[in-house]
Amino acid sequence: MNRFFIIAVLLLSAAGCAHLPGDRASDAAVGNAHEDEEIASFSANPAGGLPNRWIPLIIHRNKKQTRYQLVTEQGRTVLHARAVGASSGLMQHVSIDPLVRPWLGWQWKIGRLIATADNFARDAEDSPARIILGFDGDKDKLSFTDQILFETARVVTGHDFPYATLMYVWENKAPVGTVIASTRSGRIKMMVAASGADGIGQWHDFTRNIVADFEQAFGEKPGRLIGVGVLTDTDNTGETVDAWYGDIRLFSERHMASNGR
Repeated sequence: MNRFFIIAVLLLSAAGCAHLPGDRASDAAVGNAHEDEEIASFSANPAGGLPNRWIPLIIHRNKKQTRYQLVTEQGRTVLHARAVGASSGLMQHVSIDPLVRPWLGWQWKIGRLIATADNFARDAEDSPARIILGFDGDKDKLSFTDQILFETARVVTGHDFPYATLMYVWENKAPVGTVIASTRSGRIKMMVAASGADGIGQWHDFTRNIVADFEQAFGEKPGRLIGVGVLTDTDNTGETVDAWYGDIRLFSERHMASNGR
């Protein structure tokens, strides 16, 4: 069964509810997850619209939405995000065993830092670029408080809360590899993938072992990966920022070894 990890992202907003597709029929209209499928690429699409199989994450209906559009950059199609005091993302359903393909690779570029952002502070929790991963798991193991939170989210939205959400973020100051717990839920953790002003305006390649990072963040092995998203947000700080995202891929240990990584 597909689960919207968007509900986890909902907790990043100061108040209100996210706008979600209303039922399984609407989920099917955007494409159900397939076992161990590939993450849909941006580069396979023409510039000018939105990528196939990616759907909006509307964080708060009363807030501005981040503008996403496919553009041509250095001869390839990438996703451009522009947030002007805004917060929304794009996501897709997947069903992937991270123990089989534990390596996540992606590219991103930002135009500037968000000067007043601070991911340790609830009222300043913004980032120019985020990769968001939603994982399934045994909710019976969670604390009573988290189980109440999950049930409340399910009743309000009609969709299940993911067991855990791991975000890779570009942070202003915290060192790469720092784990930042969300101020809104212990089931959301941020891993700093890039930090500071070095390399602004340049493309950066990342390769992270999501199994190891999940274990570092949550103290256990991850369940099935059920959602992948991108998010550029400035709703808390009110600033303006641009970001560009390249394709997001998952690789096996064998693939990494054969490519000398």
